[in-house]
Amino acid sequence: MKRPFVIAIVAAITLQVGVLVGMVGAAALPLLTGTEINVRTVPVDPRDLFRGNYARLGYDFSMIDADELPTQPTVRVGEVVYVTLQQAEDGLHEFASASLQKPESGLFLRGRVEYSTGEQYSVLYGIEAYFASYEEAIELERQLRDRAVATLAVSADGRARLKSIQAGR
Repeated sequence: MKRPFVIAIVAAITLQVGVLVGMVGAAALPLLTGTEINVRTVPVDPRDLFRGNYARLGYDFSMIDADELPTQPTVRVGEVVYVTLQQAEDGLHEFASASLQKPESGLFLRGRVEYSTGEQYSVLYGIEAYFASYEEAIELERQLRDRAVATLAVSADGRARLKSIQAGR
């Protein structure tokens, strides 16, 4: 009876470690295989007492006009939205269109509707926070007032990860 118990414990531990490794791998995949792009940020209050030192980021495509998305079916909070990006003349990527359907091709971000004002939808992409040391967070706060440029890694399925932030250009 002792041997099956040991096997069960080892299997449970192996499963838990496997799940954790899989979660870390899935989160890192866009950084390893994604397309690197630059986008302009929008100033947002950068610190939180409970979460520590980080810069909170917003983007021009964080707020989508309601007329960019279909009215039927009704777009709900938590719904997945795909935002297609295009490269502008200055080399930065910007909003091109939005859809509830995954685009067949091109560069796009996958986000979720956070809330609606009736005229606009707030969309979160998982790239809204950049954790930093206290000194770096203070410097980022100053840079973000004048807008900055964020470098993102975007995977083929639209998941994005924040790589870095530079002073606006």
